Amino acid sequence: MTDAFDDIAPSSADLTDYDRAHIKLYMRLLDAAADGADWREAVAVLFGIDPVREPDRARRVHDSHLARARWMTETGYKHLLRTSQE
Repeated sequence: MTDAFDDIAPSSADLTDYDRAHIKLYMRLLDAAADGADWREAVAVLFGIDPVREPDRARRVHDSHLARARWMTETGYKHLLRTSQE
């Protein structure tokens, strides 16, 4: 479980400090999705949110962070490469 996270992941076209701080979380979300894990289990384990008590929030947190994790694999990683070469 991560200690500090926003309910909505960034949607910026640029890599953010939040993204850099949550790269491991993004990877774990991608792994869970690839393994076919139920989103409710993933959000409970990774974010510590009970999806039964807070279903809307749990779904919002999970979906926005998974979308951002996917963005990182398609676009965001290019920003990481650029900053590591500077």
